[in-house]
Order: sequence, then C-alpha cells, then structure tokens
Amino acid sequence: MASDTTAQHVRLRRGCHVWHETDRGWGMSNAGLVAGRGASLLIDTLYDLRRTRRMLDGFAAVTARAPIATVVNTHGNGDHWFGNQLVESAEIIASRGSLADMRQVGPAQMLGLMAGDTPAGRFTRRIFGPFDFSGITPVLPNRLYERDLTLDVGGIPVELIDVGPAHTAGDTVVHVPDARTVYTGDIVFAGSTPVVWYGPFDNWVAACDRIIGLGAETVVPGHGPVTTGAALHATRAYLEYVHEQASKRHAAGMTAREAAHDIPLGRFAGLEESERLAVNVHTVYRELDPGLPPLDGPRLFGCMAELACPQISL
Repeated sequence: MASDTTAQHVRLRRGCHVWHETDRGWGMSNAGLVAGRGASLLIDTLYDLRRTRRMLDGFAAVTARAPIATVVNTHGNGDHWFGNQLVESAEIIASRGSLADMRQVGPAQMLGLMAGDTPAGRFTRRIFGPFDFSGITPVLPNRLYERDLTLDVGGIPVELIDVGPAHTAGDTVVHVPDARTVYTGDIVFAGSTPVVWYGPFDNWVAACDRIIGLGAETVVPGHGPVTTGAALHATRAYLEYVHEQASKRHAAGMTAREAAHDIPLGRFAGLEESERLAVNVHTVYRELDPGLPPLDGPRLFGCMAELACPQISL
C-alpha cells in the first residue's frame, strides 16, 4: 500500500485497486483501477488536476506494466471527471446521461457558483475550498454506451452497467466478476449522506437491489472507505426513509423547505453532509408534483446552506 497524508492506494484482489481519499467531505471521491495483462482500466478521475496527478503517480507502479488504455466516468459530477485531461489519450467511456450532465456543469460553472456573494457562494467556497478548479480543460467521453457493456481489460472481464437515472442522469457501476468486486460510483456514499440530484428515488432503490444481486463481496463506494454489501442496504434504507417522510409532509401541505427543516434524521443523523436532505426533499416533491419547477445549482446549494450553517445564509 502506497500512501500520503490524504489518500491511499489500496490493493484488492485479482488486479483491482482503489485510490481512496481519506479526507472526508464534499468532493473527496474515490477512483479505481483494474489492471490486466498489459492494459488497465481507470474508473473515474478526481475533482482537480493536482489530486488526479497524485492519484496517477500513486498507481504508477502498476500502470508502468499495464498502461491505462480505458477510462470509465461513472457519472457526470465533476469530482469523477474533471481530471480527464490527464488521461485524454485513453478511450473514455460513459453513459449518455452522464455526458449530458457533464455538458451542463463543468469547471467554469463551479467557479461561477463559488464566486457569488450569496449564501450558495459562501457555502460552496467553504465546502469546495480544498479544490483548485483553475486550469482545467473539460475532456468529455469519446465513447458512449447504453444499458450494459462488457470489456476485456488485459484478460479480465469487466461489466459496465448503467443503473441511472438515480443519483444523476446516468450512473455507471463497474463490476469485476472474477474479483467479486463492484465499483458503485455515487450509488453508495459510505458514511455520508446520499444526494438525489436527479432521481427518481425508486430507480436508486432498484439500483441498490441490482448491485446486491451481483453478489460482490467487495464494494468500492464513490465516497468513503471500501465496504461490503451492507452499505447498499444502508443507502436503500436512507432513501426509503426520506421518501416516506417527505411524502407525508407534501400531503400535509408543507413546502419542500419546511419539510427539509422538519424531518428528523433519527438513525441517519450520524451521516456526514446531512444538509443534502434539502436536495433530496425537493427531488421527492418534484416526483409528487411534476409541475414544480426545478431549482438551479445556486438555489439548491442555498437550501443546503440553510440546513448546514444558517449563519452564512443571512
């Protein structure tokens, strides 16, 4: 295991590796590597160039003999693809939904969001302060797939499965059957709060069930430490609880904002980034009332700011 103060190269089994960000918080995502004979598959890049370079250096002992030929971006949030320019010579694969999200929100939009003298701007500067979004050239996927795709990575079969829309408009999980390992992207947040940017909730629950059905022993989440199938059950339980609680308050005539401030988190109160409840409640309300207009990024982050740190929302 090679490591520095904020990240670890974790070796799993049968050619599977993880670059695990040990710092916690927004944007601290994991990446994966599947190394076969003479070629590797990289699963996601990181939120900025410095962290992505460090990750590539951490994998260098493996990729020297099995160069990265293919990259999979599990979804369109920047913490899983903003580093693509450092591997742009590889084939970069994603689902169509992921590409649509990438085209909507790139590094320029993040810099704009953080620049505002607004609750959203102050909140995003606080949570994304560890990252440097300057100098990033957006490099989009050059190969798209639908539903399922099987790759041969130097003799190792690897299955891509688009389980979205759920967390985002397109969510890919990467299954390595021979290693009984699955890289879930942000279908699993281990130890932190799932955020349902897109939904519907039922699709995310079904995604958990599908991954559970793969029978993997090792689960690599998009955020948090390597875990087991128990994390999928925990994610499923959170989603079902929030949907039930928000639906009750919608029926009672509460606004989404009122509901987000009213719902007790109970056994989920220990999850980090609990302010994501504001986004999740709004997603439930839009499912129940399709005429409800969507909120843009500044307003969504503003709603979360109210829950996370009311003092900066004044």
